[in-house]
Amino acid sequence: MSGSEGPWSGFRDVDGEAAARANAAAWSADASEYLAEHGSTLGAADLVWCPEGLREADAHLLGDIEGLRGRLVVEVGAGAAQCSRWLTAQGVRALATDVAEGMLAAARDLDRATGIRTPTLLADARALPLPDACADAVFTAFGAIPFVPDAHRVHAEAARVLRPGGRWVASVTHPARWMFPDDPTLAGTTVSRSYWDRRPYVETESGAVTYAEFHRTVGDHVRDVVAAGLRVVDIVEPRWPAGRDVVWGGWGPERGALVPGTLVLVAERPA
Repeated sequence: MSGSEGPWSGFRDVDGEAAARANAAAWSADASEYLAEHGSTLGAADLVWCPEGLREADAHLLGDIEGLRGRLVVEVGAGAAQCSRWLTAQGVRALATDVAEGMLAAARDLDRATGIRTPTLLADARALPLPDACADAVFTAFGAIPFVPDAHRVHAEAARVLRPGGRWVASVTHPARWMFPDDPTLAGTTVSRSYWDRRPYVETESGAVTYAEFHRTVGDHVRDVVAAGLRVVDIVEPRWPAGRDVVWGGWGPERGALVPGTLVLVAERPA
């Protein structure tokens, strides 16, 4: 692509590290816009795993909240720390980490609005500045994993900072979604690309990458978790709830009734 070209989007191979840097910058710059669009769905202090509206208060994917009170739980790709803020309100020692300073600035704004102070840390999920075996749980709700070329490093860092018996929970776009266009209606239920086409979705401006998302199959995700030394406990595929009328990008009630939109990996570090 020449430097004179304007905006472009599509599926192609890309320099992974350049894409990761672009994603960090994009999430920082677009934090206010993102929260204006999705903040009411996420809440200011709630742990919502996915557009389907699965909440930790109902799902208990991190385990018994009573047992986590007073213990350290680390969130990666935390955005504005809504999930960690909910945990903080439950008495958990939550630490929200993100690579985008703009998102953490938004987190501080939400702290002031809610009166719930949530510790944050600017950090890449692939290289957390935390000691080994310091956390009782690590999690991410659609953070970090889709936006780096080497997601195995995110799983490895989660495993490293977990204490034996600790839990790692990560929600991601369901790999099956990548076969379909980004259309939440019934028109978006026709397969348009191969499930095994792992080329990332890329946006460029004048030939430079400005945003990217990386596709992995279910098998890829599971192998990354196992290679990190973790034991898969569950794979959750939330169904779209009847009566939920939220539309979020390619997620919505029409296609959600037929096609899974989210995959949640639940794993533990062996004791």
